[in-house]
Formats: sequence, structure tokens, C-alpha cells
Amino acid sequence: MEGLLFWAGSAASLTAISSTKEPPPMLITSIGSRAFDAALSLVYPQACAVCGAGVESRHDGVVCADCWHNTRFFQEAEVLCWKCGAPVAAEVGAGGRPSPQCSRCEGEAFTLARAGGSYEGALRASIIELKRRPHLPQRIVRLMHELQQREPLCRADLIIPVPLHPERERERGFNQALTLASEISRLSRIPLDEHSLVRRVQTQMHRAGMDRKARRKSVAGAFAVRHADLITGKSVLLIDDVFTTGATASACAAALCDRGAVSVFVLTIARA
Repeated sequence: MEGLLFWAGSAASLTAISSTKEPPPMLITSIGSRAFDAALSLVYPQACAVCGAGVESRHDGVVCADCWHNTRFFQEAEVLCWKCGAPVAAEVGAGGRPSPQCSRCEGEAFTLARAGGSYEGALRASIIELKRRPHLPQRIVRLMHELQQREPLCRADLIIPVPLHPERERERGFNQALTLASEISRLSRIPLDEHSLVRRVQTQMHRAGMDRKARRKSVAGAFAVRHADLITGKSVLLIDDVFTTGATASACAAALCDRGAVSVFVLTIARA
């Protein structure tokens, strides 16, 4: 009987403790997530695509936390070309932040372009992996969503991915720009239009050694707009993985503006 009373008392104490000290759901989720990552790293160890060390979290994709930390991301307070988003060597005076423009993007058709950071380290490895399979690590998703929330990108009416030529998309099996655009549309609730902008010319693959003039020539007239009524009067957020010379983004923007778009904002993971 004494043992039974002790058990009852202990059970009541445990009930009281559990009812007053129950961990918050977010803490449980965080602990569960870390436990899952730990188990996954033991069963399916993933080597970092940059340094070869172990990747400890599935949210980091194919890159370890240290390499993510060592990759250059563009900060909101950083001085960038107001149009193409390239880092600019300028100082912020007492009167406030300047709005410089580099000389290279003056004739581009897009309104402005922004990227998450430099095409190096974790960003480069993640983009290469994205071209292989349509999966986005949470690090990239958070980065792109945070960028989309900034002015003036947040004022876009429509999200459009840079299209692949149908033949190229069949070879790859998916369009990585559409994978990005779909996630940004889901989080921002800005409508996604994956059909109005099309690539009608299969251009040669851009090589690292191609200069700005060669890239621009390769995409001249490559894009066209169907369903112009869906574009007219709209501000478009154009999504791609990498901004290199701006030739592709500018060609897309020219096609969109010719069919009535009032502005074209370009958003990419990185710029080379």
C-alpha cells in the first residue's frame, strides 16, 4: 500500500512537472531537426563540395557551415551600383548613402538587378548542384526570400523565371530558374508566370571566356513573349541562378518591356 501511494504521488508530481514545464514546440522541432541531421550524417555522410569536410545539416545542402560562413554575401548597407548591383568603390558621406552607377550597365534593358553574393564558395557549389537536380537548400531559400523582400523588388506584380529552350529543358529534365521562382512565389505570394516568356532560339552554351559582346550577341532576339495581356502594365521580378554580364537578363527584359512591362527587376543567387 505504501508503495502504491508512493507511485501515485510520483505520478502526480511528474504530471505537474510535465504540465508546467512542457518545452515549447519550436524547441522540440529544433531538437528533432538536429537529431535527424546527426543521424543522417552517420548513415549518409555528405562531403562538402567546397572543402571536403563533413556537411552536418541538410539545410546547408552540399556545403558545410564553415564554407557558408566564408562565402561573400552582399550586405544591404553595402554600396552597390543602383542598377546592376555590382559592388562599387564609393564612400558614404555625411549626407547619406550615395547612388552610384557603374559604366557597364547603362544600356541594359532591365530596371535593376540584385544578387545574394559573389559566385564563389558555397554559392557557386550550390548553383552547380542546382543545375544537376531541382533541390534548394534552406540557406538558399532564406537568402532569396530575404532579398525579394527588399525595395523595390517587393513591389513586383509577377514572378517570371528565365526560360530554357525546350530542347535544353528536356535534356536537363527541369529549369533551375523555375525551381527558384516557384519557391519565391510560394513565400512571397506573388503570382508565378512560367509560360509568358519563352526562349525561341537555342543559343550556344556560355563559356567562361566569352566577353560581354559575345554573350549579348548570342542571346539577341532569343526571347519572346506570349500572352502579352498578362504582362502589360506589370512590374516583373525576373529570376535566374547567376548574373554574369547581364546579357541574358537584358535580353529577357527587352522582350518583356516591348510587350508592355513597366519595369523588370532581376534577382539571382549570385553574380560572377
